[in-house]
Amino acid sequence: MNGMAALTWTGAGLAMLIGYGLGSIPFGLLISLAAGLGDVRKIGSGNIGATNVLRTGKKWAAALTLLLDGGKGVAAVLIAGALFGPSGAMVAGLAAVFGHVLPVWLKFKGGKGVATYIGVLLGIYWPVGLLVIVTWLTMAFVLKYSSLSALTAAALAPAFMMAFGELTWAVFTLVLTIVIFITHHENIYRLWHGKEPRIGEKKH
Repeated sequence: MNGMAALTWTGAGLAMLIGYGLGSIPFGLLISLAAGLGDVRKIGSGNIGATNVLRTGKKWAAALTLLLDGGKGVAAVLIAGALFGPSGAMVAGLAAVFGHVLPVWLKFKGGKGVATYIGVLLGIYWPVGLLVIVTWLTMAFVLKYSSLSALTAAALAPAFMMAFGELTWAVFTLVLTIVIFITHHENIYRLWHGKEPRIGEKKH
């Protein structure tokens, strides 16, 4: 996706609708309900992301949630990019993350956007998306903190983009990274005070 072209207001609006519409699909909730695990919003952190789904004890449900939440980020970027070019992909990617974090169907109470964020990165520049995944997995394996792994990977993502010479996407990625840090403000507080649960543990 090289060369940012001007995006019309109509194109921007449609790209935003595509991104938000896909991003707001609450896969974690739908999967937990379909699997008979109950309402995932009533356990752990109360959000609909894969980390909280994992607290049901069903790893397959968490893995499927992770895959689908990432997939909607990829789909949003690729569809909008095909229709409206790189600028459209950018709008759709940002909207997809916001859709996951603030889904209208759930009274704007969703997940923290990490999987969708990674999906967006895979869609706009897959080498960086893969580097972010490797960073997350490495940190999670070593430290066992999902939130710290996500924050570390997100913090490095703009630098990865710059290393590949993708300066425009680096700025865009930085904006998404700021969003991820904002959605994790409670996790940051708990990490600082040594109260953050490790992967698989219940939230205190």
